[in-house]
Amino acid sequence: MSQTHFDNLQLEIAAPLATITIHRPQVLNALSPATMEDLDRAIAAIRERQDVRAVILTGAGDKAFVAGADIGAMATITPIQAQAFAARGHAVLQNLEALPVPVIAAVNGFALGGGCELAMACDILLAAESAIFGQPEVNLGIIPGFGGTQRLARRVGVGQARLLTYTGKRIDAREALRIGLADQIFPLESLLEEAKKLATEISKKSAPLAVAACKRLIAHGADIDLATANAFEVSTFANLFASQDQREGMAAFLEKRKAEFKGE
Repeated sequence: MSQTHFDNLQLEIAAPLATITIHRPQVLNALSPATMEDLDRAIAAIRERQDVRAVILTGAGDKAFVAGADIGAMATITPIQAQAFAARGHAVLQNLEALPVPVIAAVNGFALGGGCELAMACDILLAAESAIFGQPEVNLGIIPGFGGTQRLARRVGVGQARLLTYTGKRIDAREALRIGLADQIFPLESLLEEAKKLATEISKKSAPLAVAACKRLIAHGADIDLATANAFEVSTFANLFASQDQREGMAAFLEKRKAEFKGE
């Protein structure tokens, strides 16, 4: 196991799992520009590892996943600085989405503003029963700046996205589950254990090339017409028959044994 301590977060790698913990408990893990840079460095470190097959992203403590962007750091910036801040946030979250392995958000408390946006950039969103979600930016005279208006609409539908962004209201974990913002909810004390259990199941039972292909197809398919998306699925399906993982997976099935996937 390896641990890397950045100024604002911690990265722990115990292959095949990696865990990123945003660690600014004194400000409820709020996202400052420096925190975003640390997050991008952690993402880059994971990308270099061939032995990581799933990532868990969570917040330090039991009060907040990420309570939002650091308002103190944003309050006096200029429009040009605001554009740069938002553009950088988009780039970091796109880098997170672009990881070829599944990223599981373990939302352990407040996920507001940038915290909700960060959680939505993950593949699977698990939440504590005590978690609180929201995009409250309109109450500050601004809008979501890290993709909130777009990812939220894609995740919960246009109507719910309008309701949440126009009012800035907060919702609890059960409501988040009902509308499709959260995928599963658990008691806080078992949340991280459940996230690790899911990450381990994906890592040990699933072929990494196939998981990466599913992730890529689902992400791209959401933005194109169905016929084109299905054509991409056909070609990707065919290409995987050139992989060692396909041969191993089907041989293991026929021989009634556990497959040993290598991601090749």
